[in-house]
Amino acid sequence: MKQLSDIPLSVLDLAPVATGSTARQALADVVDLAQHVERLGYSRLWVAEHHGMPGIASSSPPVLIGRIADATSTIRVGSGGVMLPNHAPLVVAEQFGMLEALHPGRIDLGLGRAPGTDQVTAHALRRSADALSAEDFPQQLAALRAFFDDGFPADHPYAAIRAVPAEGYAPDVWLLGSSGYSAQLAGLLGLPFAFAHHFSGENTLPALELYRSRFQPSAILQEPYAMVCASVLAADTDEQAQWLAAPGGLSWLRLRSGSPGTFPSPEEAAAQNYTPMEAEIVRNRIEAQVIGGPETVRRGLEDLLARTDADELMITTTTFEHADRLRSFELLAGLTRAAAA
Repeated sequence: MKQLSDIPLSVLDLAPVATGSTARQALADVVDLAQHVERLGYSRLWVAEHHGMPGIASSSPPVLIGRIADATSTIRVGSGGVMLPNHAPLVVAEQFGMLEALHPGRIDLGLGRAPGTDQVTAHALRRSADALSAEDFPQQLAALRAFFDDGFPADHPYAAIRAVPAEGYAPDVWLLGSSGYSAQLAGLLGLPFAFAHHFSGENTLPALELYRSRFQPSAILQEPYAMVCASVLAADTDEQAQWLAAPGGLSWLRLRSGSPGTFPSPEEAAAQNYTPMEAEIVRNRIEAQVIGGPETVRRGLEDLLARTDADELMITTTTFEHADRLRSFELLAGLTRAAAA
């Protein structure tokens, strides 16, 4: 059975905007976090694409990836992910080809098939109602990959297009998913697969089984490679971790209620007078995460690893204070070092 010390640890960040702070500060914090986890030995840091959410500043992954890659030297940097229905494949190819040319061997292109926003915003992103359907994803993905290697057939309408500097500068392509659709597609194409356990835990094991059972070896991978993304918050004690995690429950409730906002403080979360239904939503959200002192977190991650047999764990952590987020990743890195000793 795999141990924590056996597998890479990586980071997913959303550039959270705390109440009373600004998007500028949130973006600066992401860069600081990347430098911090690079020093701690994490393998990669990905940023997500979200639109129209006051508490999330990562609306443009390629721009943020470029800034992070400039500020670091060894950690892989990528998207977790780019929501392909929102963008023309040629644009994504040019953006990530440029990133790979500037930072060779360090760029990951994680792709999702959902818009990641409401349909009105998705329409504004594409300026058209066309190609917004997630069912168009396989065709969009094929076009995107063809731009990287000039792989269009001679009779294809795009055969004459040269995607500069994408040609010859392809990043590592991953498929992201929270259900079985992308899991099957990743398996059939022989691509690495990242599953969003942090918000779709009930689908994790079925999706991983689909991915592994449908996997076909490719020029990219000879065997399946599955990364599982988990929401984790480590602190010096269980009690402190639970205190720091409470705002995440409130933030989730507001999102579910259609009124997302900036990320609240622990004091604001503690002052809430939840209805029984609201309290249940918050409790379920908290219980789906790995939260606690070092020993509690170690047990939680070892259990997740045992159940999923993941090849890599990606950790997402959101706290009101940036220092608490840095401390959480520091404690987690210490667990892996201790396991290896």
